[in-house]
Amino acid sequence: MSTKHDQIIKYIENLPVGGKISVRAIAKELNVSEGTAYRAIKEAENKGLVSTIERVGTVRIETKIKDNFDRLSFAEIIGIVDGQVLGGRDGLHKTLNKFVIGAMELDAMMRYTQKDALLIVGNRIEAHELAIKEGAAVLITGGFDTDDRIKRLADEKELPVISTSYDTFTVAELINRAIYDQMIKKEIIVVEDIFTPLQQTYHLQETDTLEKWYMFNAETTHTRYPVTNAAQKVTGMVTSKDIINKDRQLSVVKAMTKNPLTVQKHTTLAYAAHMMVWEGIEIIPVVDQQHKLQGLISRQDVLKALQQIQLQPQIGETIEDLVTREIDLLEDETPDVVFQGKVTPQMTNQLGSLSTGVLTTFVTEASRRFVRKMKKGDMVVDNISVYFLRPIQLDSTILIKPRILEVGRKLAKMDVEVYSNKKTLVAKALLMAQLLDR
Repeated sequence: MSTKHDQIIKYIENLPVGGKISVRAIAKELNVSEGTAYRAIKEAENKGLVSTIERVGTVRIETKIKDNFDRLSFAEIIGIVDGQVLGGRDGLHKTLNKFVIGAMELDAMMRYTQKDALLIVGNRIEAHELAIKEGAAVLITGGFDTDDRIKRLADEKELPVISTSYDTFTVAELINRAIYDQMIKKEIIVVEDIFTPLQQTYHLQETDTLEKWYMFNAETTHTRYPVTNAAQKVTGMVTSKDIINKDRQLSVVKAMTKNPLTVQKHTTLAYAAHMMVWEGIEIIPVVDQQHKLQGLISRQDVLKALQQIQLQPQIGETIEDLVTREIDLLEDETPDVVFQGKVTPQMTNQLGSLSTGVLTTFVTEASRRFVRKMKKGDMVVDNISVYFLRPIQLDSTILIKPRILEVGRKLAKMDVEVYSNKKTLVAKALLMAQLLDR
């Protein structure tokens, strides 16, 4: 039987897109407490079912699929430009295909304005009207208002008219930045993309005996299974180590390892991989916000996904992509292994020198390549301390010299020196890392 929380989520899923939602209305409709309704609405917001808009309220929105994640809704535009809705609130859930800057003659402007577009324009009433008639939303810059008849037309067409105090250039820059960020997010793999769902996994109940573990082991050859209570919440994990020399009739709850590490669907693949390495575990249960079991993610799943990522081109370029592209090995610097990098404008802070975060990325990437060159496999950074000795200016060419201080089968301690113009020592770093065999 589903809980009241699940019933509310199901109720919200069945609401029409664009419909308003309130805690009090949900509580009254489903006969639940306002606290329960509030928590369920917050989870629905995390799932992308609803969106809370300032001065408008909470509305049911169209759930985005990952492939279209780079398309923004008009509701999101309001938050990006700190806008105010003048009309057409019922269309806030819609997404825009493109935006047009109205810094041109009216006839030329209309040639570029199309259905589901967003016209960014100042105090030009005739442009507002023609855009809405074409099926486009309107974003008015400079904090201007529009005529009441335009607002009524927007309500009728369900196309938002939004006002912002920012100028046209700033608005375009903010929206471009938001779309670019969404494109980067689109390329980031999360647990939801690769995990094995609950219906395809095996798990134990607290009321089971260890005999059930042996049955599962004979059927699947796996040795690790999560344990759930009557409410399907994960309470433990049973592995082959937990059952050694124990009676098969012993209750699972007495043998399991309590409070196991878990992840949620929106957890990034990188985080899950790091936790598996640091904790030395093979599988992690995937849970929801109520800690109910949703499925499993295994080390094999993670490795396959990481291999796939390396084969895919990146649409949104991150700082790591920039560093990876700019860093190269200098072959003629034997016996030392030296990497060379270039400081580009995207890597600098507001003073025009290399930012601390980018320097850390340079050091980490050079160290990773150094470990590979030494045929030690790959590595995951445990701890890194970076010291700036001098500022590193824009367009500088830097040399990075990693050196191993201590190395074992699983751990390495490294010293890294960074030089500018081949001879000036500008930064140092001390790095601790776990080694991953090939």
